[in-house]
Amino acid sequence: MAAYLLVLFAIVSRYVVASHHDWLNFTAIGGSLLFFGARRPLGQMVLPLAALMVTDYFMTVSYYSYPFHAQDYLVTWAWYAAVMVLGRLLLHHRVSAGRVAAAVVLSSTTFFLASNFAAWSMLQGLYPRSFGGLMTAYGAGLPFYRNDLLSTALVTGLAFGLPALAHRWSALHSAEGRHVA
Repeated sequence: MAAYLLVLFAIVSRYVVASHHDWLNFTAIGGSLLFFGARRPLGQMVLPLAALMVTDYFMTVSYYSYPFHAQDYLVTWAWYAAVMVLGRLLLHHRVSAGRVAAAVVLSSTTFFLASNFAAWSMLQGLYPRSFGGLMTAYGAGLPFYRNDLLSTALVTGLAFGLPALAHRWSALHSAEGRHVA
């Protein structure tokens, strides 16, 4: 249930960020997808993917008032699925600080690389079709990358860290109870 609630929180965070442009992509998307992938079976990954696809459609059409073209979102949708699989591969059987850090860096970096490459290659006239234009696209994405990396680290750290801390606290207190009795 926690994995579903975290995805719902991620969707809400997208709306909050959209209304506060200075937040520059500080959302719970990456962390929620890593957690979902680690905690839920592969077959259930279609549900958050569909929910995020609907969110993308709704935000594009209703919030930003742009025409919706599914081909513009294929990279993002593939990334959603890939991050859930990454969470499954790195964090399903064994969770450690190193694995969580690796998942955070991989998920945020792949989104930065893929989304800015897509913007460079698909948005006509925004960036020159040259190596310099590609580097300009990546440069323009750096503030978003930084915030995505921070938000993914925060959400993933809390999602995996709080239950681990609660488990240790519970084990510590139950061990103290045995020594007192």
